[in-house]
Amino acid sequence: MLEVIDKGGPTATRKTPLLFVHGAFHGAWCWDDHFLDYFADRGYHALALNLRGHGGSPSPAPINECGVFDYVQDVHTVAGRLPVAPVVIGHSMGGFVVQKYLAVHSAPAAVLVASAPPTGIAAATVRVACKNWRDSLSTRSFRRPLDFFAAPGVSRKTFYNPATPDEVVTACTARLGPESVRVLYRDLLYRRLARPKRVTTRMLVLGAELDGFFTPREVAATARAYRTEPVMFPAMGHNMMLEHGWEAVADRIDRWLGETLS
Repeated sequence: MLEVIDKGGPTATRKTPLLFVHGAFHGAWCWDDHFLDYFADRGYHALALNLRGHGGSPSPAPINECGVFDYVQDVHTVAGRLPVAPVVIGHSMGGFVVQKYLAVHSAPAAVLVASAPPTGIAAATVRVACKNWRDSLSTRSFRRPLDFFAAPGVSRKTFYNPATPDEVVTACTARLGPESVRVLYRDLLYRRLARPKRVTTRMLVLGAELDGFFTPREVAATARAYRTEPVMFPAMGHNMMLEHGWEAVADRIDRWLGETLS
């Protein structure tokens, strides 16, 4: 059984549940720190799953053998248990999983938060490796990517803006877990790229000005692929739901959902 953190419940004005999908190395905890309570307090049924091999969710195969379609199936499994189709909200790799999910499943709306673009993460992978080349050479970054991304300097520069307090970076980095090499270095690089033309769901695309992974230009391209305009947050890093200022991100999602689901 997949582990799901479940808060709140449907109300007369908020009947559609929200299903949050975490990014690489993260887990449902990244939504539980702030977002789940925020949206539950506003009358939503808010849920965050741990994809297989993350947190308390078991995996029938070693995590390095898991593919992006396995993660899509996990989202489908949790969504299928709900009485109505949920809004799907994905961060980073989770945003890519959401894009793949929406190509074959319907949803009332979707939100991409600092998401991997539909064209994949090849450019981002090269940028991060070049910026942190010493750590890239000194860790088992291809066989155990967690060794690289959990290195203190890499974690800060990649996931957070420079002003993020050390205690936030340290606490969150300590909770990072293993990620699938197959997903990172095959599916999201070239093998299983997204197909925006198959997606008809209304989409909100959010980006961070100081994102260590994806540039504002890539965020704009993602929004364009889904026939919308991006919303950029200044002075924020990749982990928009964990940094100071997360409330502004949640507020923007809440306003958009109010307009979109009404």
